[in-house]
Amino acid sequence: MAPPLPGPLAHLAPLLGHYGYWAVGGVVFVEDFGIPAPGETILIAAGVYAGAKQLNIVAVGLIAFVAAVLGDNVGYLIGRFGGRAFVHRWGRYVFLTPKRFETAERFFARHGGKIVTVARFIEGLRQVNGLIAGTTGMPWPRFLAFNALGAALWVGMWVTLAYFAGTHITAVYDEISRYEGYVLAGLGVIVVAFVAGHLLRRRRQRQEHGQAQE
Repeated sequence: MAPPLPGPLAHLAPLLGHYGYWAVGGVVFVEDFGIPAPGETILIAAGVYAGAKQLNIVAVGLIAFVAAVLGDNVGYLIGRFGGRAFVHRWGRYVFLTPKRFETAERFFARHGGKIVTVARFIEGLRQVNGLIAGTTGMPWPRFLAFNALGAALWVGMWVTLAYFAGTHITAVYDEISRYEGYVLAGLGVIVVAFVAGHLLRRRRQRQEHGQAQE
């Protein structure tokens, strides 16, 4: 018998109960190229089911990993071949406004590999990192390597925690989420510092150019 899923996981019980592994793969896949879907939530719920022997933990992990990598690579291809025009036209439907995209693009140019790996753990970045990587022209082999690493860490962490924590997983999730804010704040500081440094360099270059013309 399937265990009762706690709190915010409860609404996924019918989906998991009826579709099982297909639900895990499908939801994780579509979330990872920008469609709003509870990818992380269903991964955690599947881990709880695996702990109760309703699903196989190895199968859950492998399916979620493959779905995550494939989903991000669909996003990468959309960004690579659809480009900036596609993101500017459709990005607002997944909360990726032109202004947000330009900020993320500048940051990606400098820290692309690290961002692709870390983005997997951050709501918002997880859904669009493939799009941004493709649009900014990040080499595909490099993207694939960092993306696979991030997916393996993300799937491994949540499935393992949910498997052992069982129905107490929401308490664990809340505790971990407390620190997500600090990570986002740190990334925000880095972005601000990067933009400020870029503006200062441009200002200094204009001043030097003006002096050279005098």
